[in-house]
Amino acid sequence: MNTLGTSITIALRALRVNSARSALTMLGIIIGVAAVIAMVGVGAGATARIQQQIQSIGSNLIIVLPGSISANGVRLGSGGVATLTQDDAKAIAAECPSVAITAPTVRGGVQVVYGSNNWATNAQGVTPDYLTIRDYTMLYGLFFTTQDVDAAAKTAVLGETVAQNLFGDIDPTGQVVIIKNVPFTVVGVLTPKGQSPTGQDQDDMILLPISTATQKVLGANKANAKAVSSLMVQATSPQAMNQAIEEVKELLRERHRILPGGDDDFTIRNLTEVFAAQETSAQVMSILLGAIASVSLIVGGIGIMNIMLVSVTERTREIGLRLAVGAKRGDILSQFLVEAVTLSVLGGIIGIAVGLTASLLISHFAQWSTQVSMLSILTSFLFSALVGVFFGYYPARKAAYLNPIEALRYE
Repeated sequence: MNTLGTSITIALRALRVNSARSALTMLGIIIGVAAVIAMVGVGAGATARIQQQIQSIGSNLIIVLPGSISANGVRLGSGGVATLTQDDAKAIAAECPSVAITAPTVRGGVQVVYGSNNWATNAQGVTPDYLTIRDYTMLYGLFFTTQDVDAAAKTAVLGETVAQNLFGDIDPTGQVVIIKNVPFTVVGVLTPKGQSPTGQDQDDMILLPISTATQKVLGANKANAKAVSSLMVQATSPQAMNQAIEEVKELLRERHRILPGGDDDFTIRNLTEVFAAQETSAQVMSILLGAIASVSLIVGGIGIMNIMLVSVTERTREIGLRLAVGAKRGDILSQFLVEAVTLSVLGGIIGIAVGLTASLLISHFAQWSTQVSMLSILTSFLFSALVGVFFGYYPARKAAYLNPIEALRYE
């Protein structure tokens, strides 16, 4: 222990003598550690943001959209014909064991007016189950009820973006807005969710009872008054997603009288799988950013090796003298190894501070979410220490195995 303490003291004294050179040598490690922490933080922030957006679309969510059909040899595009109805939604909820609830929706663009303010937004006719499927909560007021849907009540629930543009920061509950010359009473405002994984503002919408939307705002489909734009289906659990999709597909083919081998007139999308792929991409990006930043740590280690080799050359006579008076090779080895490790450890500590600061600056100026974990800090610090040991060992061993006589003769 005393020998190690002496080696540390001598090593620190040698580094202080050449403080400028030591600082420049540490610079490579500082930049490397800071880059690893900042880049991994950026990647983790992107992953967390995607996870948050995935959760915002709703849990175990499946969307059924109208598909393409062929008529008189002409293949119509997806959504060109209304092939889904409110009755389909009721049948799915009643006859598919893996389905928890189903919510039919109709949608269209509208202009909403309140006093002298107006806002162009997306109106959606939905049922109360929509609130559950999309995991929405209420910021103000209450959601409309099944009785409102049955009575085609003129009630509306606003998204936060619409509420802000029409009413500012006040609670609009009880106020009356005009949609296509029809007065609607605002019964509530949804808690904001922000952007979806596809970049759409999930708060820029107004929700109406589906019966009211079709009868008084958007208009019913001439071919089928109960036609809907889409069906939102919630599976009973994440594990039941694939089974739910198969059950929905089989039931709709039966209800739509599609013969075996015939094309589906609907499209089923598992949004969880789509957005999970985006999450995987973000995680891969995080790993790549960390790997690229780690290269600078290797460069910093090479810098330490170069400086330590120069130091061995400059102190050859000192090493020879110490060996001549009885110093062991292990003492010389530990002295120079401690110098290399000290450079890398001090560089690592400073690099952590620089990396944390860089992450905060990125979040502030670039408006990019960053998440720095303790694991990334510890990993980069330990890696920097190992770099010092790895790249410092060769110069230290070269110093320890110098021939004392040749070292004393060195000019």
